[in-house]
Amino acid sequence: MRSQNVDKTTEDYLEAILIVQQKQGYVRSVDVAEQLGVTKPSVTYTTKRLKENGYITTDHAGMLVLTESGMKIADSTYTRHRTLTELLINLGVKPETAARDACLMEHDISPESFEVLCRHAETIARQKKKAESGGKKKG
Repeated sequence: MRSQNVDKTTEDYLEAILIVQQKQGYVRSVDVAEQLGVTKPSVTYTTKRLKENGYITTDHAGMLVLTESGMKIADSTYTRHRTLTELLINLGVKPETAARDACLMEHDISPESFEVLCRHAETIARQKKKAESGGKKKG
């Protein structure tokens, strides 16, 4: 379910910028490289493309900033990632494996399948919560 017909790399970079920004309040190229496990030259090349496509800008200090369109893609990708990770964990997948698999799935899942999985994840979460509180009597 690629956002606005962008490629996987674009989604990954925009998502990484969002994650780093949420963690520390600012984003440097080196932070993106560290988040994605790629080289600084790779980040330089890709951020140039992201700027050309209007997904990011740089502020007066040279920090990377998501534009409105970049934020929309980043947020959509990160939401899919978090939802798929949570669903896989609730199904019994180890957290590290769930996060890795969610990263692969988040780019290609159709809107229809994602919507159904979200509904299913909500059902699982409600059942889990009900089961956890079911054993406790109010007194």
